[in-house]
Amino acid sequence: MGGFNLQDLMSKARAQYESLQKKMQETVVEASAGGGTVTAKMDGRKQLLSLKIDPEAVKSGDVEMLQDLILAAINEASRKVDGQMQSTVGGMLGGLGIPGI
Repeated sequence: MGGFNLQDLMSKARAQYESLQKKMQETVVEASAGGGTVTAKMDGRKQLLSLKIDPEAVKSGDVEMLQDLILAAINEASRKVDGQMQSTVGGMLGGLGIPGI
């Protein structure tokens, strides 16, 4: 069958999965909005690790603007995680040796 070994492939896939899980735990991204007014830090599992808000933003009393900045910072951090994980997964799939990937 052209040397296609399913057990070997499954073993490689399991090792890649474990490597991906570790990478997700180790990955930390940071994104900000409003010129650094709000900064969000997120891990590769998209768990929010911290959220920092410049005290001056609170003093302004513009709650809607602050809410928008918080959403923007969190969403940007999420996009950064997606980009890093997509890059990581793409590299791992190429290493499995599956034809066409």
